[in-house]
Amino acid sequence: MSLPALRVGVIGAGRVGAVLAARLRDAGHEVVAAAGASDATLGRIAALLPGVPNDKPTAVARACDLLLLTVPDDMLDNVVTTLAGAGALREGQLVVHTSGRHGLAVLEPARAAGARTAAIHPAMTFTGTALDLDRLSGCVFGLTAGAGEREVAERVVADLGGRAMWVPEEMRTLYHAGLAHGANHLVTLVTEAMEVLAAAGADDPAGTLRPLLVAALDNALEHGDAALTGPIVRGDVGTVRAHLDDITANAPQTKASYVALARATLGRAVTDGRIVPLRAMRIHELLDEHSAPDPARPVAPARPTEPAVTRESR
Repeated sequence: MSLPALRVGVIGAGRVGAVLAARLRDAGHEVVAAAGASDATLGRIAALLPGVPNDKPTAVARACDLLLLTVPDDMLDNVVTTLAGAGALREGQLVVHTSGRHGLAVLEPARAAGARTAAIHPAMTFTGTALDLDRLSGCVFGLTAGAGEREVAERVVADLGGRAMWVPEEMRTLYHAGLAHGANHLVTLVTEAMEVLAAAGADDPAGTLRPLLVAALDNALEHGDAALTGPIVRGDVGTVRAHLDDITANAPQTKASYVALARATLGRAVTDGRIVPLRAMRIHELLDEHSAPDPARPVAPARPTEPAVTRESR
């Protein structure tokens, strides 16, 4: 069931906020104001929310029935506290944030001011462009809300085109860690694999990897550990040694993650009995050898502390 038409305000209209506000507008809600300071954020407001005024956060909060807080995690507590302290939040207003890590505790100043609060996190990576609007269809949202706000939180997600998954308050950080480990570290892994292929002479590393990675991802999501293939599972000690030698010589920046993931893969293969103990021990010893610091490689000096920089909104 959809919500009645609401006046929506968004504070931190970056890659996530501008897209969510645009999707709510498409669902029949009125986006009345947005707050953002960076050039990138202002560009997204202009592209995705044409005609919506950019205002200061307290003015945005006062103007809306549904307030989206889409600021970086570390800024969220200060933003909520500041808005509540300024009297910008009111009785019955719906205040939601999109942080995966945080739950309801960070919204306590808003609740104390009489607002209804919820945590609504889209389990998706955003480009901050119109491409994301269709991608929200069927997207899972990790929700945390009190008993009195569960229905309205689900209706917000329905208007966004998503599916609700309830996450207990005490499990928000673990939930977010699972998403970050899967998505963020996947980007690092794929980028490093492309670097290794480029070092081997591949003229199209992405095209080389794409069919393999798509099949591997689909198989892993469907079958879990049973999808594991390759030299670790087969116990091919010589192949793993050759990999490490060539990576060390030609793509050393990827060696640490190769060793770490090989060790994790080996542990899973041992647990389900797919590799005999003797071969597992030999691979462990090999990985240990390559985990030791290289005495010939100089240690980089400590870098001076850099001043804080402005971070774009979510």
